[in-house]
Parts: sequence; C-alpha cells; structure tokens
Amino acid sequence: MNVYARVRRAVQVEGISVRHAAREFGLSRKTVRKMLMYSAPPGYQRSKPVKRPKLGPWLGVIDQILEDDESQPKKQRHTAKRIYDRLKEEHHFTGGYTIVKDYVRQARLRHKEVVVPLAHPPGHAQADFGEARVVIAGVEQKAHFLCFDLPHSDDAFVVAFPAENTESFCEGHNQAFAHFGGVPRSILYDNTGIAVKEITGSGERQPTEAFAKLQSHSLFEAKFGRPGKGNDKGHVEGLVGYARRNFLAPVPQAASWEELNAHLAEQCRRRRERKLRGHTETIAQRFERDREKLLPQPAAPYEACQQRATRASSQALVRYETNDYSAPVAYAHQRVLVKAFVWEVVIACASQVIARHRRSYAREEMVFDPLHYLALLEQKTNALDQAAPLAAWELPAEFGELRRQMEARLAKRGRREYVQVLRLLETFALSEVHRAIRDALRLRAISFDAVKHLVLCALDQRPPRLDLENYPHLPLAEVASTRAADYEALLPAGAR
Repeated sequence: MNVYARVRRAVQVEGISVRHAAREFGLSRKTVRKMLMYSAPPGYQRSKPVKRPKLGPWLGVIDQILEDDESQPKKQRHTAKRIYDRLKEEHHFTGGYTIVKDYVRQARLRHKEVVVPLAHPPGHAQADFGEARVVIAGVEQKAHFLCFDLPHSDDAFVVAFPAENTESFCEGHNQAFAHFGGVPRSILYDNTGIAVKEITGSGERQPTEAFAKLQSHSLFEAKFGRPGKGNDKGHVEGLVGYARRNFLAPVPQAASWEELNAHLAEQCRRRRERKLRGHTETIAQRFERDREKLLPQPAAPYEACQQRATRASSQALVRYETNDYSAPVAYAHQRVLVKAFVWEVVIACASQVIARHRRSYAREEMVFDPLHYLALLEQKTNALDQAAPLAAWELPAEFGELRRQMEARLAKRGRREYVQVLRLLETFALSEVHRAIRDALRLRAISFDAVKHLVLCALDQRPPRLDLENYPHLPLAEVASTRAADYEALLPAGAR
C-alpha cells in the first residue's frame, strides 16, 4: 500500500509521466494506469460468473440433495465429500472434488435463513421447557424446568418439575401468572404435544383438551412457532440457556423440590435489577410497562391435573400410570376418579375425596396409607404382621409395648383391641393417641376403652375416671382403711 500511494502522488502531485513512474518504481505502464484509477487496490474482481462445464449437468442433482437435507437430522446431512462420492457412484461424474465443494458452500449460503428484526410490545410472553441435572434429597436426577420470558422487558420466571407433562405445564402457568401479577395477553410456544394435538395441512394447530381448558380459564391467546425453528421464540430459547448456566450451575442441591423452586424464584427476582445491553433502564423498570398490559389473574388458579376414571382393585389399590395408590377398603371394586397433580394424587368417588397421596415418579411402586386398611385388619387380625401397608409404618415404641401387653393378657382379642387403638388415628392426631398410650401404660390400664377415654379426657382437659369393674383381666388397685397406728410409724422414736 505504501508503494501504491507513492506512485499516485508522484504522477498526480509531482507531475511525472506514467512512463517515468513505471521506470522508477519497476512497474508496467498498465499497472501504473490502474493505480491512478483507484485510490486503493480494488482487489480481484470477477467480471463473469464461474463456468463449471463438467458440473453443470449435475447442479440440479446437488440442489435436490441439499433441499432434501433440510428435513433430515443435522448430524445426518450430506457433506460436500459425500455429495461428490454420490455423484461419482450414481451419476458417473468425471469432474474434481474442488468444484463440487465450492458449489456446495455457495449453495448452502443461499439457503441460510435471513430473519427480520422484531419489535416486542409489552404484555406478551414466550414459554419453553429445558432440562438440567439437580440433586434432590441426596438423589441426582433430571429436572424439567419451564421458562417464561416477557420479551419487552426481559423479565423471566423459571420453575422446575420432576417430569415434563400436562400437570407440570399447567402448574407452571399458575405459578408464572402469580409471579408476574397477571396473565400475558399472548404466549408463544413451540409445537409441544402437551399443547398441540395436531397440525393441519393449512398449518392450523388443534389444541389438546387440557390446553384448551387452560386457555379458557386464563383467557390468553396461544401462538406457535414454526416446527424446528427455535429463532421464532428466540428470547425464551436464550432464557433456557441462561437459566441453566446461571441458576443451575453448579448442580444445585436441595432438600426438596419446593426448596429448589424457591431458589429459582429468588434468582428471577434478583435478575430484575440488571440493565441489559442496549437498555438504559433496569428489567424492573421496563417490566412496569409489561405489568400495565397484563390481563387480570383468574379468581382461582387452574386445577392443574390430569383426570382419569378407573376402578379400585380387590386390594383397594388404584393404578395411575405404573404406580398403585391405596384407597379405603370400603371403596374396593368401585369406580373412582384419579386426579394427578404435580406433587400429589387425589382419589375421589361420587364427588367425595377419599384419598390423598404424594405423587410417585418411580415405576411400579405401591404407595400406601396404613389407615386405609385398619377396618379390614380389625376383621382379619391374623394378617396384622404380614400386612404390606403397615410394613413401613413407623410408630413410637409405646405402640409396640401396648400391643405386647394386650396380646399377653387377651391373646387374639388383645390383637383386635390393638387394631382398634390404631383406628383412633383415623380421627385423632398421632401425638394425641401417643400421649394416651403412655398414660395407659403408666396407669396399667391396658385396653382400647382406656386409651380412648384418656384421649378424650386430654382433649376436654378433664381428669380421667377409669372404672375397671368391667375389666376383670386388669389388675385392681387395693386401698386399705386408714389407721392411726400407720402414722405412728412415721414419727421419730422419741416423739411416740
């Protein structure tokens, strides 16, 4: 470039001729004239398109391969080398690899999508699921976290669940609406099977029944991106990666899912104080414009559950997915309705809730409530020791001592009375029954009636009155008559 400038100055300022400049700088006169035409070297400029006489007949074949690749997985698309090999094997191509490689590179550039910059009015949202590893109660597992982003303000909400299903999808919306203080006017999704049942030939989305109910309840408009086009909802796609890198790294450890989600919610609130690139306001300041445009929250949250009608088995078990949940034995063989929420399973019969259980995400697990089987065990006392619902039931040691003494004194009848004591837990709290059993053991009143009486007296705050005449198997207290001589024994020898 230094020689280029000196040549131009010598001719145009100092006035030397082209011939003289060519001789002085060791250049041809043609080169000097080109230097005078341009203030900087123009570089090589092709005046005509590249001619590919050997490749020309096969351009349509290459274009068709590249077009077909658009619908294939990225890792299984053709490389330029593979296209060259196919041209040789299938079409007897005689040209070289370089002209194929150059054409494929240019063709792919032509096929790259060009996007339009978008403006985002306040009051609208985008939503998507992401995945990350977490440790809950010491167990490492996969978390499915649902992200909501308000593109106008970049405000965000993230909540994690054990599974990506309809229940978590709907519950995530409930929590997001509570976090934002309103319902976005529209929410943009990908074409998840949770929300979209079918895409018609015209591109119209047919919503699932659960998603249609959620929309009807909350009144937001649903929008969907093009299949496989993540840039249609680029804000929430970016939020998924941001949350994974910033909220969930290092791998979070929490005692429960509730604790993990409290951590995520706090991170979202702290993020509101940030000023993002290109903005002079914080996220919180811009969120106020979003808040003004949000729809009001529904009077009550949407019932975020899957419902399924089924029948309780002969063992009073109700199956949902692969797990069995117990119901009271009185409802065995009856039709019931299962409501599966994210964190619990509710069983109802004839519009009455008959059982509630923690939701299990294991496989082929039996989830029991021991109280459901006590009425049956009262009739079948011989099954008491082998009853699976009671196997993992941890009761205070006094319960076992009470049973031992009951069976020692009353044999089989004592076992039945012990089950009757357990049935008090159907009505009273464990702490109340436990206290009554301790008192019964202290008073040596070993019977169901005595324990029940002590429970009621404690609740009524009155002293117990145990009449043991109807219980000949119980030890009777002997109270002798008072005599003056008995008191003399307590006096010092000199005072008698």
